[in-house]
Amino acid sequence: QVQLVESGGGLVQAGGSLRLSCVASGRTFSSYAMGWFRQAPGKEREFVAAIGWSRVRTYYGDSVKGRFTISRDNAKNTVYLQMNSLKPEDTAVYYCAADQRYSNNPDDWDSWGQGTQVTVSS
Repeated sequence: QVQLVESGGGLVQAGGSLRLSCVASGRTFSSYAMGWFRQAPGKEREFVAAIGWSRVRTYYGDSVKGRFTISRDNAKNTVYLQMNSLKPEDTAVYYCAADQRYSNNPDDWDSWGQGTQVTVSS
């Protein structure tokens, strides 16, 4: 497992932008797929985006395609989630996750951060 710490959440108006960061511990960060999930109150954890270890492959949930961009800097052990054109329905706790391979099922991911709150006001 790796240790993950998210940051960058906050309160933003609809149409605004935020960038989330997730710093990972461990020397094998570059070999992990990294993902972002979110969970709103009373709802199941939802896949947002993921990126492969090589940064070539990226994956997005349907609700964020065209608005969110995932990227990673292996030299800094950091994965980012750039969120543009935010909507009130994007309000949730956002979690960073790591695993040896990509999946859009949160049950398949091995390591999780503590989460960061994103609130989008209308």
